[in-house]
Amino acid sequence: MLKKIFVLAILAVFAVMLFRSYGLVGANEELNEIATRYAQKGPEEVGAANLVTAVIVTYRGLDTLGEVTILFLAASIIGFFLKTKQQNEKTSENVRKTSEILETAARVITPVIFLFGVYVFINGHLTPGGGFQGGAILASGLVLMLLANPVKKVNHTIISLLESISGFSFLLLGVLGIILADGFLDNTILGTGDFGELISAGAIPIIYIFIGLKVGSELSGIVSNLQKTQKEEI
Repeated sequence: MLKKIFVLAILAVFAVMLFRSYGLVGANEELNEIATRYAQKGPEEVGAANLVTAVIVTYRGLDTLGEVTILFLAASIIGFFLKTKQQNEKTSENVRKTSEILETAARVITPVIFLFGVYVFINGHLTPGGGFQGGAILASGLVLMLLANPVKKVNHTIISLLESISGFSFLLLGVLGIILADGFLDNTILGTGDFGELISAGAIPIIYIFIGLKVGSELSGIVSNLQKTQKEEI
């Protein structure tokens, strides 16, 4: 009884704090100085119709590098612990059979998911989306494949190779921005092209291709490691 009272007291304190904070929050009617600079100069300087991706990939390119690094570390840590667990425990080879409906749907839908993921990160400079979103969609296609066929083997060599190549290429483009332009991941190392066209925004589409492949391969690596540790018996 005392424990419940204590929990309720803590919840009440947090409720009061959140209520007071809610009263202090108001809608921003004007852009701040930095946002105004992005909105006014962004389309002209980077040539991207989607200003959000322009900011993330160019002006805040180092932040994007940090996010990719965090994702890589998270995938590596998860893979390490799952591998250790698999070595210490004997896993069962018997898995529950999936339905024919799921297997058939996976054959049809999985290629569409992969194609849509590629579309999202290739067109990230024109429409909502980008490398992180497209990479997550690619990984979801792998999830569907493994749900339909849990015993399917995933080639970790290909995933690791794709992750390494895309990560190295991403860094190489960043360094080329420093050497050939005005800063890390500066997209003007290539011509900005015609505003709103697929071939535009300089190197942003290429950058997002490598980000999408890297994020997709890292998330796919996590999924495949989780698949190894599943123990759903018939």
